[in-house]
Amino acid sequence: MQFLVAVDGSEESENALAYAADIADAMDGSITVAYAADPTVHDEGGDEPTVSLWDADQRLVLESIDDAEQRGLDLLEDVSAFADELGHDVETELLYGDPVTAITDFAEDEGIDTIFVGHRGRSERTDAMVGSVAKSIVERATVPVTVVR
Repeated sequence: MQFLVAVDGSEESENALAYAADIADAMDGSITVAYAADPTVHDEGGDEPTVSLWDADQRLVLESIDDAEQRGLDLLEDVSAFADELGHDVETELLYGDPVTAITDFAEDEGIDTIFVGHRGRSERTDAMVGSVAKSIVERATVPVTVVR
């Protein structure tokens, strides 16, 4: 069996990897760990709300593709080391674009049997405003998805 663990650097994604490692060991499966590099927008202006487009332009900074890629490579290196601590070898894959699309497309293209993903357990209100990657992966995936907290 081929397992895919989607990671984002959170404790919950580490929990998903640990759980997937236990299942893979029991089923003699292999694990690929994937991170989707998707540049983000950072607000570097403090807590005060923006009052104009000029203000927003001065405060919002788009992360470069190179920075997003490096962040992903660093994260995958850390996750690989964590997998070693668990006594499990993993393959790593740096994907590009929206995490939901990148993860589910990769799983389908590579013949992955199941996806493991961490979930932070935010409130329904927060999920409604900013979305939930885990929920969206469950809705879009064509293979079973295990959500781990």
